Amino acid sequence: MRNHFIGLMLVLAASFCFALYSPAQSADQARIEAPVATPDLSGLWIRLRDASHVSVNLDFGKAISPMTAWGQAKFKAANSVYRSDSPSTDLSDPIFNCFPPGVPRIYLLNFPVQIVQTPGQVIMLFEFDHFVRRIYTDGRPHDKDAGALWMGDSIGKWEGDTLVADTTSFNDKTTLDREGYPHSDSMHLVERIRRADRDNLVVDLTVEDPKAYTKPWNATLNFQLRPDWKIMEHVCEDNTGFLDFNKKATQAPKKK
Repeated sequence: MRNHFIGLMLVLAASFCFALYSPAQSADQARIEAPVATPDLSGLWIRLRDASHVSVNLDFGKAISPMTAWGQAKFKAANSVYRSDSPSTDLSDPIFNCFPPGVPRIYLLNFPVQIVQTPGQVIMLFEFDHFVRRIYTDGRPHDKDAGALWMGDSIGKWEGDTLVADTTSFNDKTTLDREGYPHSDSMHLVERIRRADRDNLVVDLTVEDPKAYTKPWNATLNFQLRPDWKIMEHVCEDNTGFLDFNKKATQAPKKK
C-alpha cells in the first residue's frame, strides 16, 4: 500500500512538471516556427529622374565602367547610329521598331511599372508595350534551358527588407541605355530592390559583363509611388502612324 501511494505521488509530480514545461515549450516552438513576414514592394511606381544628370535621364552616365575592345566596337557602331549629326537617326534605336528594351534599360523609359507579389514570385507589369517580368522567389535555380532572352531569366531571394534579384540568360540584341552602351550574352545583372519608405522604392543594380566591361559597375534608380495612377494601354504594333513616320525618317535619302 505504501509503495502504491509513493508511486501515485511520483506520477502526479511528473504530470505537474510536464504541464508546466509543455506551454513554455509550445510558446518557444511557436516563436521559432512563426513565418517571417515578406516585405511588401507592391504598388505602381514611376522612376524619378536624376536631378544632377540631364533633364531627360535616359542613360546611366558616368556609372558605366570602361569598356573592353569588344564593348568599344559595339558602342561605336550603336552610338554612331543613335547620335549622328542627322536627327532622323535617333529613330534608328531598336525600341522604335518595337524591339524589347531589355533590362535594365526598361527602367529608364518614362513609363510606370506596377509590382505585384504572389507566393513564390514578384511580378513587374511595365506599361511600356505591356512587358511582363517575373522574378521567382520559390527557391528554384536558374533555368539552364531558357536560351537567350530579351528580359533574361530572373530568380530572387529576400535579405531582410530587400529583394535580391539575380538575372542571367540575356541575348545581346539590346543596349543598356539610350547612348547605345552594349552588353553581351554573358551579362549578369543583380538588383537589390527595397522600399525606403511607403512612397519611395530604391533599385541598386550591379552589371557584370567581362566581355563588354573591364569591371562590374553599379547604379541606383529611385522610384516614387503613384497610388492614384493605373497602367494604361500601350501597344507598339498598334501605333502604325508612328511606325510609318519612323520608316520614312530612317530610310536613306534618295540620290538625285
